[in-house]
Amino acid sequence: MDVKRIAVLGAGTMGHGIAHAAITAGYHTALYDISDAAVAKGQSAIDAVITKSIELGKATDAAAASMRARLRTTTSIADAVRDADVVIEAAPEKIDLKLALFREAEAAAPSQAVFASNTSALSITDMAAVLANPGRLGGMHFFNPVHRMKLIEVVKALDTTPETIAVMQDVAAKMGKETVLVKESPGFVTSRINAMIGNEAFYMLQEGVASARDIDKALKLGLNHPMGPFELVDLVGLDTRLSILQYLHRTLGEKFRPCPLLEKHVAEGRLGRKVGRGVYDY
Repeated sequence: MDVKRIAVLGAGTMGHGIAHAAITAGYHTALYDISDAAVAKGQSAIDAVITKSIELGKATDAAAASMRARLRTTTSIADAVRDADVVIEAAPEKIDLKLALFREAEAAAPSQAVFASNTSALSITDMAAVLANPGRLGGMHFFNPVHRMKLIEVVKALDTTPETIAVMQDVAAKMGKETVLVKESPGFVTSRINAMIGNEAFYMLQEGVASARDIDKALKLGLNHPMGPFELVDLVGLDTRLSILQYLHRTLGEKFRPCPLLEKHVAEGRLGRKVGRGVYDY
């Protein structure tokens, strides 16, 4: 398939990052969300990344203008997907929401369109089951911040066809990303390992083994992690991490039971950088 147009469903942190990667790769891109305010916020975030690229000498004014011209925003799913070759869902980690999005998108998208979910843990097979042709859906798990992170986990669900995998890998390559191919399993590779590390860090903090800053420092300097587990969870969102752990706990068992201290942070609204307070204050 010669992919020319991409639709991104969701203009939040991951969605606008994916849309930026798409326009940078030369794809005409529609960015959807439920309200004008949401898409405007997403577009503003994309503009900020483009502006920074110009300041750093990584993009010319002409290239930036071309990127901006390739992006359009909409609050209509039907409008977003009407001419899309690839539809990438980047909604919050709620399975019912994702299923509803795929049902509505399939009804309006071209019959040959490939569908992908950016989920970090949920079942791609469950999502594919709502499509008339489950084989045209797979996973494309991007990482935050998308414009800096080089990896995409390409996830093969039960019925994902080789053709669908090939399209996702080709799109990822044109976005300048590296891929790993993962057979569907709860949490794939990265979320499963990362959730375990982050959850254990919370247990250590709860037990008083060390302070949050010292645990972060230990993993950065001793294990060469670019960010400590608490710095990372504040960036990702404590509510997002808790949702992933709850799903892994249900599907993989007791070793993924969320730490009570993490649950307490979320209950108190300490969700991370997006609200100005998580493990750390911002």
